[in-house]
Amino acid sequence: MEKFHTLFIKDIKRRLFLENQNRIVICLNLISEEQLWNQPNENLNSIGNLILHLCGNITQYVNSGIFREKDLRNRTEEFENSKPYNKADILNYLNETMSIIERKLEIITADMLLKDYKVQGFNENGVSILVHITEHFSYHVGQITLLTKLFNNIDTAYYGGMDLNAKST
Repeated sequence: MEKFHTLFIKDIKRRLFLENQNRIVICLNLISEEQLWNQPNENLNSIGNLILHLCGNITQYVNSGIFREKDLRNRTEEFENSKPYNKADILNYLNETMSIIERKLEIITADMLLKDYKVQGFNENGVSILVHITEHFSYHVGQITLLTKLFNNIDTAYYGGMDLNAKST
């Protein structure tokens, strides 16, 4: 079990930090201050709102769920349109949040993965919480990527210089 635990946490961290967080940073560097809060229509969230939402979700699930800390999340506020934050503020908030989560992941034990928790009204075990935050992050990073490409008609070059047609050996 310990080997699975170590591998699982390592892969969760790779997906969250090396892939998803880095992709958000790339997108933030490609958009303007105005585009951060641009909401193309009432059924879409802005990039800024999506980042606030990701920070709220991951904090709620990890800190309040697994670590049973007080739940301070205000989900409604994550989707309010007019935010006083600029790109630097949002980037700092993302980096601070992810730094806290990374430290928490370092101390999650194998037993904590098997334990049951109640988060956001759902009954989840530690494994399902970490799977949820990872897939939730990926889903919204895809939206952030789409908006970035839509606003600027650019390639984010996430895989720049890689041969994605390479065959497995």
